[in-house]
Amino acid sequence: MRIPSFGITVGLALFSASALAQWHYPTPPTSSASDVWYGKRYEDPYRPLENLKDPKVAAWFKAEAQLADSTIAKIPGRDALVREWLSMDSRTPPRYQEFQFEGGRLFYRKTLGGENVGKLYVREGWAGSERLLFDPTAYKKDAGTTVSLFVPSFDGQYVVLGLAVKGGEWSELRVLKVEDRQLLPDSIYPAAWWGANWLPNSRAFFYNGSDVTDIKSLDIEANRKARLHALGTPVSQDRDLLSTASTPDLGIEAKEMPQAFVAESAPDRLIGSLDTVQPESRFLIASVSDVEKGQIHWKPLAQRADKLVRGTAITPEWLYSITSADAPHYKVVRARLDSPDWKHAETMIPEAADSIDSMTQSMDYILVAYTDGVNGRLVRHALATGTTTEVALPLKGTVAATCPDAHGNRCLVVISSWLQPPVVYEIDAATGEVRKSVFTNDVRYPELADLVAEEVEVPGHDGTMIPLSIIHRKDIKLDGSSPCILEGYGAYGISWNAEFRSRYSVANRGVVVAFVHVRGGSEKGDAWYRAGYKITKPNTWKDFISAAEYLIAKGYTSPERMTGRGTSAGGILISRAVTERPDLFAAAVVNVGLANAMRAEFSPNGPINTPEFGTVKDPTEAQALYEMDGLQHVMPGVRYPAILGVGGWNDPRVVPWEPGKFVAAMQQASTSGRPAFMLVNYDNGHFTEEKSVTYRNFANQFAFALWQAGLKEYQPAPEQDAKKKP
Repeated sequence: MRIPSFGITVGLALFSASALAQWHYPTPPTSSASDVWYGKRYEDPYRPLENLKDPKVAAWFKAEAQLADSTIAKIPGRDALVREWLSMDSRTPPRYQEFQFEGGRLFYRKTLGGENVGKLYVREGWAGSERLLFDPTAYKKDAGTTVSLFVPSFDGQYVVLGLAVKGGEWSELRVLKVEDRQLLPDSIYPAAWWGANWLPNSRAFFYNGSDVTDIKSLDIEANRKARLHALGTPVSQDRDLLSTASTPDLGIEAKEMPQAFVAESAPDRLIGSLDTVQPESRFLIASVSDVEKGQIHWKPLAQRADKLVRGTAITPEWLYSITSADAPHYKVVRARLDSPDWKHAETMIPEAADSIDSMTQSMDYILVAYTDGVNGRLVRHALATGTTTEVALPLKGTVAATCPDAHGNRCLVVISSWLQPPVVYEIDAATGEVRKSVFTNDVRYPELADLVAEEVEVPGHDGTMIPLSIIHRKDIKLDGSSPCILEGYGAYGISWNAEFRSRYSVANRGVVVAFVHVRGGSEKGDAWYRAGYKITKPNTWKDFISAAEYLIAKGYTSPERMTGRGTSAGGILISRAVTERPDLFAAAVVNVGLANAMRAEFSPNGPINTPEFGTVKDPTEAQALYEMDGLQHVMPGVRYPAILGVGGWNDPRVVPWEPGKFVAAMQQASTSGRPAFMLVNYDNGHFTEEKSVTYRNFANQFAFALWQAGLKEYQPAPEQDAKKKP
C-alpha cells in the first residue's frame, strides 16, 4: 500500500482530512510492519489487525461493526427488502436437495418455505411416505446447527451426519440410526464437511481428519488424513489410511486433501483421491480387501498431469472422467482401472462447442451436463454400447443432474434460470423420457413479473468478448438514471451460472442487476479459466471494468449510480477494480472478500490456496500477488467510492482481517467524503444457511449500495446520516 513510511505509526491525523471531517472512524492499531520480497519492500501498517485475539483488535472490529450497523439500520429501504425476500421465501414450495438412494431408501434434504435450515428426510423407496429423519435445529437448542453433509450407508441403516455451528468450517461427525432416529455415541470433531464415505459392510466409514484440533490454527488444513472409523470404537483407534504420515512413499504434499471411497458400481475397489484447489485430481487405487488385512497397497490410478477434472464414473473395469487434456471445452475419456494409460485414453464423448459442466452415473448410463455460461443441455451416454444421445429438456437454463441410485436408471435433473425458480424433473436414463418430478411445485412471484434477463457480450480491454447477464425492468430507460449492482467472481474455474435468487427482485425498484462472467471462471472452458489465473489474473478485474464501462456507455447506469460487488475470491476482483478505476463506481462491496492477496497464505486457508493464486515464495508469483492485492494499491488523496467490507467472525476461508485491513486503508486514504464501513457478522462463518441472517446480510449490502447511488427511498433523513464529528 503506497502510504509514506512516516505515517505508519501516527494514527489518523495525517491522512485524508476531508474524509475524516465527515466520518468519525475508530482508530485502528497500526505498526511499522513490512515485507521484503525479492528486493522490493511492501509496507503493511495494518498488520496488527491480523491478530484477532488481541483485545485492541477485537475492540476495533466491534467499534467498526457498531458504526456500520447503526448507520445502515437508518437506511429507510433496508427492512422492506428483508420483508419482501422473507415473504417470497414463505411462498416458496419445499426445496429438495442432495438426493441419495441406499438400501431401498431415498434420503434428501428438504427446506420448507419460511424455514431457516434444511432438515433430513427419508422415504422407503421412491414413492414411500416421507419421514423426518433429523432436525438440526433440535440437536442443540439455539446453537445454530446445520447439516453440512449426510451420507447413508450402503444398506441404508445408518447415516453419517456432518453438523456445523454458526457457519463453522469444521463439522462434528455423528452417526444416525435410521430405524429409530437415534444418534450413536460416536462423535468426531473437528472433521471436514466433505470426504465421508462408507465401506460396503456399512459398519465403518472413511472421513477426512487431522491431529490438529484448534480450528483457528494455521496448520488446521495442512497434512490432513483419510481415516477409517468403525462404529462403536474409540476415535483414538481410527486408522490413518492415506496421508503424509502413513503413506510417505506416495509423496503427498501438505496441501493435498486425502479422501477414500468405494463406489457401489465397483464395490471391491478402494479409490483414494488427493485434491487441492486446482481442478485436476490425483487418484490411487487399492483393493477393499486390503482394509481388512490392515495394509493398504495403493497404486497410481491418475496423476495431476493427466488433467482429470469435474467428476468421474467407475465400472468394474473402467474409470471414466472429464478431462481438459487437448480439449479446452472438455471431453469424457476412459482408461482401465488395472492398467491406466491416460495418454492413450479412449475418448467416449468428444469435445463440443459448449463446455462440459458435470457428470453423474446411473446403473447403465452417464449423464453429462453442458453449459454455454448461461444455458445448459444434457446428454446420456450408454456404458454398454458407447452411444451418446441428446436429452430433450422442457426448459432453458442452468442444468444440474444427479442419479441417486447406483442400481437403477432413475435420475433427476434440476433446471433454473435468473428469473425461473428451480424445477425438478425425473429422467429415465434408459429411454431419455423426462417428466416433472413429485419433488417440484410451480411457483410464480409477482415481484418478478415485470423483469427480463438479457445476455450480451462486451469487448474486454484486449478485444476478448466477455459475457454479461443483465436483469432489469422491461420499461427501463437507458438514460443512465438507474442504479446498478454489478457482480463478478472469476476464480477456481467456477462458472457464475444462471440460478434463481429472490434478491433479484430488487430490480423491480428500477435497479439494474448485472453479472459479468469474467476470465478465471470457466464459462468458455479451461482456457477461460487459465486466462484469469495467477499471472493472468489482471484479466479478471479488467473484464469487470469493461462490463462497467459497457453498462455506462449503453445508458443502463452511470458512475454516480454504479456499485461493484465481489464475494470471497471475488474480493480480488472488486478491490482491484475500484483501486484501478475508482471513477467508475459510487460504491463497492467487499463481501467476505480476499482483498490482501499478498498476506492470504498466512491465514488458515491460505497455504492450500497457493495453487490457485500463487505464493510470495516464488518471485514471479509474488509479483502476480502484488497485482492482485487491493490493499497494496490503496493510495492517499484519491476520491474512492464508498466501501462496505463484510466479514464473518468465524470465517477461516477469508478471515475478517482481509476486508478489515482494506477498509481501514480506505478510511484513511479516500478524499471523496464517501463512507468506508466494516460490517462484521459475529454468528457467521464464510456463509450461513440461515435464511433470515442471509437476507439481512444481503439487504445491508444492497441498501448501502442504493443509498450511495442516490435512490430516493434509501436516503436517511439528514439528522440520521451517521455519527458525525461536531
